Amino acid sequence: MDKIKTIICFTMISILLLGCSSIKQDNVQTKTLQVYSGAGLRKPMDELGKIFKEKYNIEVQYTYGGSAQILSQIELSRKGDVFIPGSSFYYEEADKKGLVGERYNVAYHIPVLVVPKNNPAEIKSIKDLGKEDVKVVLGDEKACAIGKVSRKILEKEHLYEKVSKNKVASTATVNELLVYISMKQADATIMWEDNLNDAEDVKIIEIPKEKNIIKTIPISTIRNSLNKDLAQEFVDFVVSHKGKNIFEKYGFQIID
Repeated sequence: MDKIKTIICFTMISILLLGCSSIKQDNVQTKTLQVYSGAGLRKPMDELGKIFKEKYNIEVQYTYGGSAQILSQIELSRKGDVFIPGSSFYYEEADKKGLVGERYNVAYHIPVLVVPKNNPAEIKSIKDLGKEDVKVVLGDEKACAIGKVSRKILEKEHLYEKVSKNKVASTATVNELLVYISMKQADATIMWEDNLNDAEDVKIIEIPKEKNIIKTIPISTIRNSLNKDLAQEFVDFVVSHKGKNIFEKYGFQIID
């Protein structure tokens, strides 16, 4: 009888221990970093995320969008770990609101004119965007960095009002601009040069330096991050020699 009681008792303890072990295992969660990134940075950021996961076993989840959009999301949610917008303007806005940590510079965003490969409207310069019957698509200045800088470039040349009359569409992200040009739904746009690294069916026309406005891509941690040390590790990795080499691989001009 005592032997039977001992066996029953041992069995019950084993079941309880197994149950506790299962509960503990179910509650183990893989750490995740939430990174808010400008849509035009997707290619290098995706690759950096994969390498970071292999090195630290940390999942990197991205929220891609226009820089104004992702800044708004950070402000509303008060969540996230890392912020990398398309230009320093959005970092400065976030900093004024106390949303971000120290700034680090990654690379340059260089605007260029982009037209279909056969260039049907015979675009040769910024001035040609104001010609009669030219169909222009531009980034939305309220949504993305390329939209804001496009307006400034056109205003600098006193062309904004004239080109606005030729505008057939505005896009929330820089990636959508390429679709319009590739599909020949517009004659010209202004994009970041680095977004055209593998682009086919389009032609790039450089904007002279004196007429251009080159932007800096910054990165920082988010102040409300629940993974501050890990977020800083990711930022350090992005601005490391290895991280910047990945940006360079995708056509970005890096900042030493």
